[in-house]
Parts: sequence; C-alpha cells; structure tokens
Amino acid sequence: MNIIFMGPPGAGKGTQSDFIIEKYHIPHIATGDMFRAALKNETALGLEAKKYMDAGKLVPDEVTINIVKERLQEDDTKDGFLFDGFPRTIAQAKALDEMLSGMNRNIDLVINIDVPFDTLLKRLSGRRICKSCGASYHVEFNPSKVEGVCDKCGGELYTRSDDNEESARVRLETYTNETKPLIAYYQEKGLYHEVNGLQSVEDVFNDIAKIIEGK
Repeated sequence: MNIIFMGPPGAGKGTQSDFIIEKYHIPHIATGDMFRAALKNETALGLEAKKYMDAGKLVPDEVTINIVKERLQEDDTKDGFLFDGFPRTIAQAKALDEMLSGMNRNIDLVINIDVPFDTLLKRLSGRRICKSCGASYHVEFNPSKVEGVCDKCGGELYTRSDDNEESARVRLETYTNETKPLIAYYQEKGLYHEVNGLQSVEDVFNDIAKIIEGK
C-alpha cells in the first residue's frame, strides 16, 4: 500500500503516521525528518535545506526530490510506504509519478487531514521538541510532566526555529498558496480522501483506517 499524507503543518500527520506504521507495517518517509537528519550530520543537502526551513519556507523541489528518490531505492519500501510531507507542490507530485512509473509502482491513496488555519497556528506555536530523542509535546494540548523536560528520555525540550508564531504563519500561508492545489490534482486521479482533524486522535485514526481498509 503506497500512501500520501496531506495536510498543513500541525495537522497531526506525524502522530497518525505512527499509528499507521504500527498497524500496517509500512515504512514512514517524512522529508522533514530526513532534512533534519541531514542537517544534524552537516551534509551539504542539510545545510542548504536549513536556510529555507528556518524561514518557514518550502525546501526547493530539486533538493526534496533528490532525497526522496534515494529513499525509494531502499529495500524497505518494496512492499509499500507512507509519505508524510511530500509531495507539497504539483511539480513534486508529477516528479513522484514519473519516478514511480519507472519503478512500475503507483500511489494507492491520498489522505488529507483537514484543520482550520487558526487552530493550526495555535498548535504550531506551542509545540516543543526533545533535543535528545525528538519526541513532540505541546504546552497546552500535550504538555510534558515536568516543564521543559522530556517524559521519555529526560532530554531538554526546545522550540524549533520554524515553530515560532511568525515562521508558523509563513509556513501555513505557504501551504495554502502552494500545496492545496494538490487536492484538485489527486481528486482528478480518484485518489483523494479527507479526514476531519479536529476530532480526537483516536477518531482521526479510525477514519483513516476505514479509508485504508476500504481500498
């Protein structure tokens, strides 16, 4: 099963991806995580991506596509994958279609988690990440037991540079302008499904599972 998760920053794609991976045993391909790993390792690609991520802008297609192309050649993607955060533009979607066609593969489902702009802004600006293990928290919706300390490993929590309110607003506006056209693109292909992201985490996943199992 080859799945694309759509939805703006803060919609909960990462959380739902974890549930899908556990239940359906397919690898999670999140370009954001790959960019941050490249940055941590101080690769040329990571440093190039950083200047765009810090400004809350989308990383250029050429950089993103090169990372994804390498990832799809790894053995664990042969039986399916879950894209989180890619594609984000029509150009990326077409490049993905071309890549998959060359591998005799295709996208089976596109699932969009829909959440209003104001709610997303509130979610993003309150997000905190563990420096050690990468666990995610929120000062209001999912606080750590001890402020500033990760429940899982005791690491220090911090606000990502692209999670401050100004950068978050830019990210959401960028999404609206550049990514939403993908909805029409995948609707035309008959692959698009939408889930209400204002529900509880459990209810969101239940709706997603119904879509996957109804395929």
